[in-house]
Order: sequence, then structure tokens, then C-alpha cells
Amino acid sequence: MFGLGWSEMVLIGIVALIVIGPKDLPVMFRTLGQFTGKARQMAREFSRAMESAADDAGVKDITKTIKAAANPQKFGVDKLKEATDFKSAIKPGGETEKLSQERAEIRDKIQEATARVASERIAREKAATEAKAAKEAAPTAEAKPAAKATPKQKPAAKPKPAAKPAAKPAAKPAAKPRAKKAATPKPEAEA
Repeated sequence: MFGLGWSEMVLIGIVALIVIGPKDLPVMFRTLGQFTGKARQMAREFSRAMESAADDAGVKDITKTIKAAANPQKFGVDKLKEATDFKSAIKPGGETEKLSQERAEIRDKIQEATARVASERIAREKAATEAKAAKEAAPTAEAKPAAKATPKQKPAAKPKPAAKPAAKPAAKPAAKPRAKKAATPKPEAEA
């Protein structure tokens, strides 16, 4: 209540027991309890009187309005609800319906244009593949001049000369068999 812990309350109780005495201590606690009860009752009455005066002046309504305006989370949620409430926003023949029809027409035009461009690209790729296949299939007279060396191209590789007949290896003198050396007994060391 007054920021006192249990240890401090026990210390105050022991000091009161010594100073006041065991006979008068219960009377003092009863008087102290009545005094604190009266003080709390007076505080409650005062706060009730202030609340009723504020109600009469309309302060609660103003306070609610200020709190609602000051709360950004609630403000944002309300605006989101307003923005996403499509059922109430769409009116037959209204501005929203006109916009949705215009957007649908634009979407259809974009899809048609995309399909047309895609089919043209596929046709170009197909024609290019057919032309490449035709070029590879029929060799033309242009292939002969390509064999000539141009300054940018490397000259054709010269043919390698035929392999020389393998020369017979020179006869090596026969290796002489080596005689094994006789193992000579080692003299035993005398003890």
C-alpha cells in the first residue's frame, strides 16, 4: 500500500508491540483500520463526484472521440474496411461498373495482341528453321571457293607424309651370365 514490504511491516509490528504494549495493541489496530476505511470511502465518493460532473459536461464523449482519433491502428482498420467493402461500393450503372467494363475490354485487347504476336513469332521461327534445313541439305557452288584460304582463315593443313618403315633395332650383345659369388662363411666372433 505505502510501498512497504513484509519485512518492514513485521518490524513496525514488533516496535508497536514494544512501545504500545500487548493490551492496547488490538485497540490501536481497530482504530487504524476504521481510519483507513473512512479514508478509502472518502476517496471513492470524491472520484464518483468527479465522474458524475464529467458526465454532465460531456467529457466522456469528447474523450472517446479523441481516443478514437488518436488510435492509428483502429483508424487504419476502419479505412481498410471501407476500402475493401466492394458490395456497397458497386452500384448498378455506377462508376465502378463502368471502370470494370473498360478494364475487361482492355484486358481482351491485350490478350488478342499477345496471341497475334506469339503466332507471328512462331511462324518466323518455323521459316528460319526450314531455311536453315534447306541450306544444309543442298550443297551449293559456294562450298568450293570456301576451300581457298583467305587472310582471316588458316590455310588448310598439309597432309602428313606416310609413315616410315620401322627400322630394325640394332642387335644388342648378349648379356653374359653372371656367376653367383660363393658365399664365404664369416668367422664367428670368439666370446
